[in-house]
Amino acid sequence: MNHDLDIRVAIIEDDETIREGYAFLIGNTTGYKIVGTYPSFEEAAKKIVSDDPDVVLLDVELPGISGIDALPKLKKLLPETHILILTVYEQEMLIFRSLGNGASGYLTKNTQPEKIVAAIKEVTEGGGPMSANIARMVISSFKRNESTPLTRRETEILEQIATGKSRKRIADELFIDLETVKSHIKNIYYKLDVHSKADAIKAAKDNKFI
Repeated sequence: MNHDLDIRVAIIEDDETIREGYAFLIGNTTGYKIVGTYPSFEEAAKKIVSDDPDVVLLDVELPGISGIDALPKLKKLLPETHILILTVYEQEMLIFRSLGNGASGYLTKNTQPEKIVAAIKEVTEGGGPMSANIARMVISSFKRNESTPLTRRETEILEQIATGKSRKRIADELFIDLETVKSHIKNIYYKLDVHSKADAIKAAKDNKFI
């Protein structure tokens, strides 16, 4: 097996038992490699760039800089890296701040271990995994604005994006081809005058288009 293709994972979690547990679980799964574990963002900041992780598991409740505030700093240090939030909290505010700050997914700590491992892979393939209850919360906060510029199909696609589905999965689930999904997304960005997934979700939420 070519270990160069392993998904490289770093963990920032202050609880040693949880941190070691995740490291053990992920590190012993074929196709994954733990490249660094840290108790705080401050510790991680010293070395995480040279770890070169594909995915960072980030706890919200950290000593010093919180996970939410660490997010934009991590994105600056590691623009290509996907960040998965792991937390015991399910407050809407925190979820939207995390996603707005660049998190790729949001999982609660009671998520089954194999689901966490699957989420890491999913996020490297362009998905944005969320625990089911979080996804429900995201959807239920979307009370529609009738004067939306988006077509029904565009709205449908944006909702799917907002719950973290990859373009390919949206194409499969809506029985349309990937190019069609991409062109819908282009139209959505154009209509909402945004350039990224996070901004599209935020603009649509702020205006209650989804």
